[in-house]
Amino acid sequence: MILNAFFKALGQLTDSRFLGVLGLGLLLTVGLLVGFYAVFAGVVGWFVPDTFSLPWIGEVNWIDNALTIAGIPLMLVLSIFLMVPVSAAFMGIFLDRVSDAVEDRHYPGLPEARGLGIGEALVDVAKFLGILTVVNLIGLIFYLISGPFAPIVFWVVNGILIGREYGQMVALRRHDARGAAEFRKRNRPTLFLAGVLMAVPLTIPVVNILVPILGAATFTHLYHMLSGRPSSPSQTA
Repeated sequence: MILNAFFKALGQLTDSRFLGVLGLGLLLTVGLLVGFYAVFAGVVGWFVPDTFSLPWIGEVNWIDNALTIAGIPLMLVLSIFLMVPVSAAFMGIFLDRVSDAVEDRHYPGLPEARGLGIGEALVDVAKFLGILTVVNLIGLIFYLISGPFAPIVFWVVNGILIGREYGQMVALRRHDARGAAEFRKRNRPTLFLAGVLMAVPLTIPVVNILVPILGAATFTHLYHMLSGRPSSPSQTA
């Protein structure tokens, strides 16, 4: 079921509404990375002098440039952690657009979704972002001490969080808060595994930019599948 939902979401990436969200996501991610890189370069320039002398070597004037260049791969690695909050923010801001595109194509004839108000979405995003940040800061200790198992720890921790929040927010489009919570609790194992599936590409630079869109689309499919609502056969190709 989870892979079926994922591949349906993957097959709709060329949808114009998906591409619009992808473009905005790319701009936001690149903007955040450039901002972090500018801060890093500024810190390097502040603490590392342009030139200094070393015994037996003489004047050295390339250290700051080398450190600044070294910041590029550092930013790519940082994007792994950066995409976690970006994914959370996008889920709240663009969920309706992605979910509407999925439902129009695969589940035609549905009544109009309740949708999330701006205030409600912002509150949910702020709460989720806060939880993600705190949990990952605490988890950073375990990432560092778990050695080669660090990616697995990252996937499990964020799989729990992503599965919980994505499942809740997708269900809120069709239920009140109580109904959405019941849906999430009833399907906790499936949502957790789907969350792990979304957490894995978060650890792959560049590919992780697709996660917010694929996550929203995959969990929309899962919601309808778990609710016993089959997709339209004519729309699944």
